[in-house]
Amino acid sequence: MIEIFSLLLVGVIAGTLAGLLGVGGGIIIVPSLVWIFHTQLPASSLMHIAIGTSLATIMITSISSIIAHHRRGAVLWSIVWQLSPGIIVGAFVGAIIADALPTEILRKIFAIFILLVSAQLGLLAPPPSHRQLPGKLGLSIAGTVIGKISALVGIGGGSLTVPFLVWCNIPIRNAVATSAACGFPIAVSGMIGLD
Repeated sequence: MIEIFSLLLVGVIAGTLAGLLGVGGGIIIVPSLVWIFHTQLPASSLMHIAIGTSLATIMITSISSIIAHHRRGAVLWSIVWQLSPGIIVGAFVGAIIADALPTEILRKIFAIFILLVSAQLGLLAPPPSHRQLPGKLGLSIAGTVIGKISALVGIGGGSLTVPFLVWCNIPIRNAVATSAACGFPIAVSGMIGLD
């Protein structure tokens, strides 16, 4: 019973963050699943199961978030379409890498990633007013990096996509909404790569 309550609570928190911040919830889901199931699942596959489950739930949270943001006209679909090819390739490759790595290494990668995201959020300086989105090649490269890292650690990419878009002077409201839309191809491609 405690497990069910814990999973429901994790779902509520991850879903709320998905809508509010444009993240898929993986930053909450992965460590929560590891903590909840650390005594019930084999240690050798615990991180893989947590990452795969996180990506599966992100497919659902991102759809809900996309609908809500799209109704408000906040999703910049042209950016989503330009980032998506790179995201799909990167997420697929990142998932294959995650599948091949031992759980202990995945756990360390996830911990380092969380520390870097925290430092990035704390130290992010406002971008120069003249900075804009890169061209198609730049967006494709950015999408590949975002997708690869996101699938490797089981997240929807919001902690990478939102700062990238804000750094390119996209208003935060649009950055969050656009990031939410980018979470879906990350989750789908990552799930395929992990299978």
